[in-house]
Amino acid sequence: MTKPSFELRRNVAYASHDGVELTGDLYLPDGPGPFPLIVNVHGGYWRRGSRDTFQHWGPYLAERGYAGYTISYRLTKPGKNSSTFPGVVSDVRAAVQFMRGSAKELRLDSDRLAIWGNSAGAHLAAMVALAGESPLFKNAYPQDPFASVSSKVKVLIGTYGIYDLLAQWKHSQIQNPSDNLVESLLGVSPMQNRKLYFDASPISYATFDNNKTAVFVIWGNEDDTVDYRSQSLEFLTALKQAEFQARPCIVHGAPHYWLSDPIDEPGSHSGFVAPRLIRFLKERL
Repeated sequence: MTKPSFELRRNVAYASHDGVELTGDLYLPDGPGPFPLIVNVHGGYWRRGSRDTFQHWGPYLAERGYAGYTISYRLTKPGKNSSTFPGVVSDVRAAVQFMRGSAKELRLDSDRLAIWGNSAGAHLAAMVALAGESPLFKNAYPQDPFASVSSKVKVLIGTYGIYDLLAQWKHSQIQNPSDNLVESLLGVSPMQNRKLYFDASPISYATFDNNKTAVFVIWGNEDDTVDYRSQSLEFLTALKQAEFQARPCIVHGAPHYWLSDPIDEPGSHSGFVAPRLIRFLKERL
């Protein structure tokens, strides 16, 4: 049996926010490094999901020389007054800071960091990548071990992501008006606070001053949960207008939430994405 060419460290703590310990699983390639790192953020509409989403991607990328840190973060709960925003963005931001601050001892290249999220995780990843250094999130948790470290990344990867919260709120109203999960995240409706929906949307930060981050936008054209036209496609358009290095990866016939499928499964959507993602990472990370 071939020995894996990477080391897996489970439950590596990166911060403690409001009494909650935040952890992740670290996939480290064998060798002296330093290795580029991807922080992985699972989806689940900010309310559920787990880091098992990346159980196939962690080994796949580590075996190709890319370290991975797949994290957990605080989730919203059903009902009123359960909002986790902006704290949940600070959770993900702290993971990037922890990895950059620990880069030397972990054999990582602190200049070659990426962040990857799927669905709601793509929303959080994009917020950190494009707005992490804004006053809304910076210095939110000064007790973090690496609170003063930059959370900037070279590459953002978003898979069937949510980038415009007002558009997704409208979509969710059609799907389940009695339990709008965007409203659950933010704690208010857009009729109560439209500015919050703007501030919490990655598309709002697709601006010239942020275009040093390269972006790989992945979506399936049969997604019935997140409307790719008002999300991924509009986000990609905004990125290109602001002169980002942005590339789409359209997975034909793909619905929502398939990133956890085995990569080597014949005809799998993950298998379609894998070589294209590796090519992008070689170019941009």
